[in-house]
Amino acid sequence: MRRFIDLSIYLENDVVSDPPMMQPHIDYIRHEEGAEQVKLFFEGLDANELPDAEGWAVEFVQLSTHNGTHLDAPYHFHSTMNEQAGGRERAITIDEVPLEWCFQPGVKLDFRDKADGYVVTAEDVAAELERIGHILQPLEIVVVNTAAGAAYGQPDYVNRGCGMGYEATMYLLERGIRVTGTDAWSWDAPFSYTAERFAREKDASIIWEGHKAGRDIGYCHLEKLHNLESLPATGFTLSCFPHKIKGASAGWTRAVAIVDD
Repeated sequence: MRRFIDLSIYLENDVVSDPPMMQPHIDYIRHEEGAEQVKLFFEGLDANELPDAEGWAVEFVQLSTHNGTHLDAPYHFHSTMNEQAGGRERAITIDEVPLEWCFQPGVKLDFRDKADGYVVTAEDVAAELERIGHILQPLEIVVVNTAAGAAYGQPDYVNRGCGMGYEATMYLLERGIRVTGTDAWSWDAPFSYTAERFAREKDASIIWEGHKAGRDIGYCHLEKLHNLESLPATGFTLSCFPHKIKGASAGWTRAVAIVDD
């Protein structure tokens, strides 16, 4: 039997899914208001002549490309990519991401035991892969289950969960992984924790270090996934085709896991 598991959060008002200046806004036009709009197309029409005096429902949405569950393109991380391969190429935008990257077998790494703000290392990734008994294959989609997943909708969501460091990210990329994902607000550790470290250490290399791995090997990642707790460690396919936005740094996606039991 085939099961489909929704891994996406809602796009909705009044839920903390982003910092205040980045929150989405949805204006809902209900059927009664829609009837008034229908009247504009048909001179002399009375709304009561429509079935139940109802017109259409329509929504006007104000979004960032990084609201909701979305796929980041390499262009989001830096203007160039693939420096490790011997040349700095122009980073691809979301409309240029190869579609084959976005429909592949999935692997789930469980880091829910890591403290908020913890920066996952390459050794952590290797240990978790050993625990679940899996050897990475090129183009598999690796998703990370953090403590942020259970905190979605809570006021502190954006500050919850561990983050993936540069070395942990490169461990995946060097083994052929090109799409990764997290149920946290960011692939990196929450900024509040990174800011505390930067204040102490004055080392700018720790800022957005997981994202910046894309300078060396171009890759994409999913952010604000949901329901990763429902997934097995392996044995599922992940679909995450992004919306095709010309020249953009990210695109919204209805991320779905497909499990054949």
